[in-house]
Amino acid sequence: MLELRPCCECCGTDLPPASAEARICSYECTFCAACADGVLQGRCPNCTGELVRRPVRPAEKLLKHPASTVRKVKPAGCAAA
Repeated sequence: MLELRPCCECCGTDLPPASAEARICSYECTFCAACADGVLQGRCPNCTGELVRRPVRPAEKLLKHPASTVRKVKPAGCAAA
């Protein structure tokens, strides 16, 4: 099950579970659309995998399977990628 991480690893932008702006790789590294499409050019800086739109979990399912609250942000941001 996807963790639905709460923020962009590069810039720290909040990405709530229903956000259409969240992008993930196959390892669930999470980025906002601006970072994914911009500086990262559609590639995960951690594994070089493709970044795709994260699916949205229906609100009623979030009650049983809540999103993660653990924030993972690179100290140097996307520039360090």
